[in-house]
Amino acid sequence: MAMTIHVDVVSAEASIFSGLVEFVVLPGEAGELGIMPGHVPLMTRIKPGAVRLKLPDNKEELIFVAGGLLEVQPGLVTVLADTAIRGADLDEAKALEAKRLAEEAMLNRSATLDYARAQAELAEAIAQLSAIDRLRKRGH
Repeated sequence: MAMTIHVDVVSAEASIFSGLVEFVVLPGEAGELGIMPGHVPLMTRIKPGAVRLKLPDNKEELIFVAGGLLEVQPGLVTVLADTAIRGADLDEAKALEAKRLAEEAMLNRSATLDYARAQAELAEAIAQLSAIDRLRKRGH
């Protein structure tokens, strides 16, 4: 039997995932992070992108996060996401529209704050589209 670690993925709205996994991969600020059972304690910010959970039954769960915090403790990984959406619930049309609107806002910028918000919205939309593409390639 493979070793597992408990993972909780939560957002302000709801608990998205809680269960045992063999490992988790997520978008850290400095690049992709892989967490396996026995990982040293860690706390870091995460960027918008896909959290991939390798389940003991050889399945993979994909959750989109719009950023947040990762805490790794012995036996427990907690992802505190600003926003979290199960991969199956991602809406490609909405993500494409958000990307288009963010790109438009960046072109027509009137203030630095608006530009920074548009950049953040664009990064989130691109990360969602990347997660959708990954799901599509897996055959779901």
